[in-house]
Amino acid sequence: MPQVIAGPIVRKVTPTESHIWVVTSNAEAPQLKLSLCDQIIAGECQSETVRVGSFAFIHLISFYAADTFKDRARISYQLLFDDPSAQATWEKEKRAILYDGQPSPSFHYTETPETILHGSCRKPHFHSDDALAQVDVLHKNAFEKGKDFPDLLLMTGDQIYADDVAGPMLKAIHSVIERLGLYHEALEGAVVGNTSELATHEFGFYEREQLLPQIATNTVLSSIFFGAKKKPVFTSVNAQNHLIGSAEIIAMYLLVWSDTLWPDTLRSDGSINKDGIPEKYSNIFDKENDALAGFVKQLPQVRRALAHIPTYMIFDDHDVTDDWNLTRGWEQEVYGNPLSKRMIGNALIGYLLCQGWGNAPKKVAPLIAKVQESISEDGFTAHDEVINDLLDFDQWHYRLDTTPPIEVLDTRTQRWRSESNMNKPSGLMDWEALCDFQHSIIGKESVIVVSAAPIYGVKVIEAIQKVFTFFGKALTVDAENWMAHKGTANVILNIFRHYKTPPEFIILSGDVHYSFVYDVRLRFRRNSPHITQFTCSGLKNAFPDGLIKWLDRLNRVLYRSKSPLNLFTRRRNMSVKAREPSKGYGELFNGCAIGVLKISQKNTDVQCKALLSNGKEVEFPASKDD
Repeated sequence: MPQVIAGPIVRKVTPTESHIWVVTSNAEAPQLKLSLCDQIIAGECQSETVRVGSFAFIHLISFYAADTFKDRARISYQLLFDDPSAQATWEKEKRAILYDGQPSPSFHYTETPETILHGSCRKPHFHSDDALAQVDVLHKNAFEKGKDFPDLLLMTGDQIYADDVAGPMLKAIHSVIERLGLYHEALEGAVVGNTSELATHEFGFYEREQLLPQIATNTVLSSIFFGAKKKPVFTSVNAQNHLIGSAEIIAMYLLVWSDTLWPDTLRSDGSINKDGIPEKYSNIFDKENDALAGFVKQLPQVRRALAHIPTYMIFDDHDVTDDWNLTRGWEQEVYGNPLSKRMIGNALIGYLLCQGWGNAPKKVAPLIAKVQESISEDGFTAHDEVINDLLDFDQWHYRLDTTPPIEVLDTRTQRWRSESNMNKPSGLMDWEALCDFQHSIIGKESVIVVSAAPIYGVKVIEAIQKVFTFFGKALTVDAENWMAHKGTANVILNIFRHYKTPPEFIILSGDVHYSFVYDVRLRFRRNSPHITQFTCSGLKNAFPDGLIKWLDRLNRVLYRSKSPLNLFTRRRNMSVKAREPSKGYGELFNGCAIGVLKISQKNTDVQCKALLSNGKEVEFPASKDD
């Protein structure tokens, strides 16, 4: 059993605080010791622990320094266990996360970040290399040169795919659950009475839609998509291996953040055995095995990189389930069923413990305390109460007090629901949340905004989504864009038009599985704010190449700068110019990549680059008049 199962991952770092996320196989939370140039940094160490299994303990270790950290100075840190054997084991294990000549992992803090990495949509069984591993390459080069370290990493959604899981990944998940003794749970209103039955159930692999909640009557919403009398509550098209229990969610996080548990799940040839997999799914299992083998091979690089850079995260739908909270009708059906509500809650438990905790520890402290109180040595004792608290929580958004400040938006749980039609897309943020956002940025000279979905989308794709929405089929085309709801669209655009809005705006987004950069100015206004939107997606996912080429051509033809169709868009009073990528075609780039944003101290020069999973670069140069 590894001493450290996953992590350490550097999470929130401020001028006087650092937070490290780590998962161990025993209950002892390690102490954190920081040093600069071999000099111990004075301060206080605190830790919080949540037990999720017999041999699985999630810790957030916090260090509060007596003095402020020196700007951009590399700070080394050590995890120290009281148990000598545990410490000796960790000393051997930590070699895997060190670069050449390094005695300990390290990070740095700066109030004025100049190099920001961002990416989303990391699907383990997508047939491509993992662009997140390029963060490791950047650090390796930086250590060799002694400079040019990236300042922070923003993960903008779909860090896991809870609703789209490969068969081999699900086998590995069950292996991890058994090995670590992750806690199972009783299920209400389900075909199986307990999650312990999932691994051996006849529908446990590739047929989980048979286990997922269904409704017996034809509602307006469900009759559009499904022909039989009983219809699935969840709308994901890839729900054949949808995760159900909290143990499955936790296990998947451990498997996508770290390589330590994979060796015991693999055969000698590097594949996962397919015992118990129905013969008819044998071929797809083998293909997914091949894709996962590449993912696992790059995990040591990913783990090492995350141990050296402050990392912040925000959820999108696949971290929970596809179309999460897309329409009011979807919400009514999902939250009205005890099993589907439990599944959403379990995904949020996983997000809280493995993502949200490190973003804003003080904000989520009451939730962490609730989880700690609700888990005994036998598992959850107040599971539903925890889930109710998570579903009521409205503070998932957070802010980084850097220069410029970084505002990370929650576009999933504060929806502006349609009152006229339960099948119309909900706005990504409601009026109150948008007002709070506006209040936080008013009067600032510049701001960086993280929105999982692009605020300025590709117009032809939004037009197609609008047509489908008109016919009540918003779920068919995943109509989740900022312009899909009139109220949300008007408010967000008015924020940009407000005379006190920051003159320099940078928007970072993902979600769409292709990359592009837009420069936006207000028409008919002399002192317009300069808005740069940099969309980079996905880390390990991509759009169908042939389709995106046609959509790109259509967009350039139908919505060229002087096209009358622009008058029918909500952005008609804004000039939106695309930066053409240095490789590829047209305005959109399709390929697995991580975004590299470089900004000057004055934030007037915004450079955008996509670092591809194969190490090549695609630049998005600004036009001369910008």
